[in-house]
Amino acid sequence: MEKMDGKTMDLVAENVSKLKELFPEAFTEGKIDFEALKEVLGTFVDDRDERYSFTWNGKSKARMIAQTPSTGTLRPCREESVDWDTTQNIFIEGDNLEVLKLLQKSYHKKVKMIYIDPPYNTGKDFVYRDNFKDNIKNYKEITGQVDGEGRNLSNNPETSGRYHTDWLNMMYPRLKLARNLLKDDGVIFISIDDNEVSNLRKVCDEIYGEENLLGVFQWRRRQRADNRNQSRVSPDHEYIVAYSKTENIVLKGTEVDLGKYKNPDNDPRGPWASIDLSGLATATQRPNLHYDIVDPQTGISYPPNPSRGWSKSKDNVLKMIKEGRILFPKSPKGRPREKKFVNDLNSTVTGFSTCLDSKHVGYTTNGTREVTSLIGGKYFDFPKPTNLLKTLIDQSTEKADIIFDFFAGAATTADAVLQLNAEDIGGRRFVVAQLPEKIDVKSEGFKAGYKSIAEISKERIRRAAAKIKKELATTGHTKNTEKYKKENYLFGKAETSVSSVFSVVKKIDLGFKVFKLDSTNIKPWEVDFDMTERTLEDFISNIKSDRKEEDVLYEILLKYGLDLTLPITERTIAEHKVFDIGMGALIVCLSDAISLEVVEGIARLKDELNPEIMRVVFKDSGFKDDVVKTNAVQILRTAGIVDVRSL
Repeated sequence: MEKMDGKTMDLVAENVSKLKELFPEAFTEGKIDFEALKEVLGTFVDDRDERYSFTWNGKSKARMIAQTPSTGTLRPCREESVDWDTTQNIFIEGDNLEVLKLLQKSYHKKVKMIYIDPPYNTGKDFVYRDNFKDNIKNYKEITGQVDGEGRNLSNNPETSGRYHTDWLNMMYPRLKLARNLLKDDGVIFISIDDNEVSNLRKVCDEIYGEENLLGVFQWRRRQRADNRNQSRVSPDHEYIVAYSKTENIVLKGTEVDLGKYKNPDNDPRGPWASIDLSGLATATQRPNLHYDIVDPQTGISYPPNPSRGWSKSKDNVLKMIKEGRILFPKSPKGRPREKKFVNDLNSTVTGFSTCLDSKHVGYTTNGTREVTSLIGGKYFDFPKPTNLLKTLIDQSTEKADIIFDFFAGAATTADAVLQLNAEDIGGRRFVVAQLPEKIDVKSEGFKAGYKSIAEISKERIRRAAAKIKKELATTGHTKNTEKYKKENYLFGKAETSVSSVFSVVKKIDLGFKVFKLDSTNIKPWEVDFDMTERTLEDFISNIKSDRKEEDVLYEILLKYGLDLTLPITERTIAEHKVFDIGMGALIVCLSDAISLEVVEGIARLKDELNPEIMRVVFKDSGFKDDVVKTNAVQILRTAGIVDVRSL
C-alpha cells in the first residue's frame, strides 16, 4: 500500500517527465544527457556567450523556490465561511507563494482569469522575503503564529541597494506558478505603476512569452491632479499589464451601438448612421485630404477644416456622392457627413481600448467609497473600484469560469464576481488568497476590532454578499427580467415569467469557503535517539494530535489534485465513518480498528456509484491488524480499485 507524504507536487519531476516523453533519446539511466538533448534540438540551441537576457541577483534562487514542493496544507475553517456546504467560492488565508504551490494539482489549467494588484514597490509597501528552506515556518514567524509577536514585514526602500532585486525575487516565482493554473485560453491582468512596470514587462515576457502580450492598459486612477509633487508632475494613471497563456487569444471587445443606426428614408441598403467626415491631418501633412466637397444638387462648395482636412481622398468622396453615401447639410454653414450602413461594418464589435474610460470603470475614490459604505471605515489605501474588475472579468471570462486573485487585499475581485453573477445569473467562481498581514494598531481597522488585512477582506465579502442578497430579495428579481428573457440562456420559452427568473436568482452563489495555510497534518518521521517512550507512542499515529479529520481530508484532496469544492458525503459502513468525495471519485476512511467489513463495504460502493476511477485512502495505523491491512489491498483490487494509499 503506497504511502502519501506531506509534500505537494514535485514540479521539477513533472517537467522532467514531460521532457522524457518528448525526447526519450536524451535520457540515459533516468538522467538527462544534455549533449544528446542539444543534438536533438539542433539549430534551436543558442550557444553564444553574449545574448539578450534579463537577469538580476537572486533569479536562480527565485526559480528554485518556484520549483520547491510545499510541506503545507490548507485547513478548512467553517466558522468563518458562508454557505460552506453549497458554495463554490474560496478564500485562502496565507502566504500566496505556498498557496500557489498547494493549488498546482487541484487547479492546474482550470483558471480562466487571474487578476492581481501586487505591491508597487514604492518604498513604503512591504516586499515579502521567501525562505528557501522552510517557507511555512517563515510564514508563521512573520504573521506572529510562532515566536511570540512574530517578525515585522519588511519595507523595501530605494536606499536598500536591492530595491528592484527584492521585488523581482518576490514576483518571479509567483508569476511562474500562476501560469500553470491558467487554462490554455486564460488571461492574467496585473496592476502596476511606473516604479516597476518595465521590470514587470520583462519578467512576463520571459514567463508568458512576449508574443502573448495582450496589451498595457492605462487607467486614470484620480479625477484631480495632485499638486504635492515637487516636480509638478501629477502621476494620475496606473497600468494594467495583460498577458494570455497562449497565442491568438482575443478579448470580447466592445459591442457597436447599433441603436444609432436607423433607416428614416427607407434606403434599400438598410439601417445607417451619420458619421463625421473630418480627418486628423493638416494640409502640410496630407495635402491630398484638403479639397472642397461640392454638392451636385445645389453647387454649394464646402471647404475642409484647415487643421483637419477630410478623412477620405477626393476620388473616394466623388464615388460616394454617386452612390448616395454623402449627406449634404440643409444649411451652407453645415458640414457634409458620411452615410454609414450597418452592412458596411466589418464587425459589430470594436477592440477593447487600452485607454480605460474611468467614467465607466471608476477611480480609486469610487473604490474607497465602496469599501467604506460596506464595512464602515477607510481601511485600505486606494482600493480598486469594482467596476474596473467587472470590466476586466466581463472581457475575458464566460459565466462558468474561475477567477483567481492571490493578492486579494480589499477583496474587490471577489465582490466584482458576486456582482456580475447577480447581474447576469452567472456561475463564475472566485478563488482569492490574502496574507494575514497585521495592521497598524493606530489604524481605523484595528480600532474597529480587526487584527489583519485578511480579516477585513473576509468581512468585505460577507457584507458585499449580504447587500446583493438584500437587493435581489427586494428589486433585483424584477429589474433584469426583460434582459433575461431576451438572452434566454437559462430558461425555455415557457419559463420567462418573473417568478421563474426569481427562482434562479435565488440560486446565485453568494457564499465562500475559508481555508487557512498551515503545516502538513502528517507528522514527519525524525530520528532522535533521545526519544522518550511517550514520544514513541506519539508516532504510532502519524497524524498530528491537534488536527481534525476534516483537516486531513482536505489535505488528501490537495494531494490528489481534486477541486476543494467537490461535494463530500459522510457514509457509515460497519459503524465506521467513510467520506465519499465527488460521488465515488475518492473514498477516505480515517477511522481506527478498520475491519474487513469496512473494506468490503467500500468495495461495494464501486458498483453502487460506478465512478470512472475510484481512489481509496486509509490511515496507515487505522487497520485492526496487519492481516486486515494486507487483505484490504487484494479485496479492493478485485473490485477494480487499484489506487489504494495510506497516510
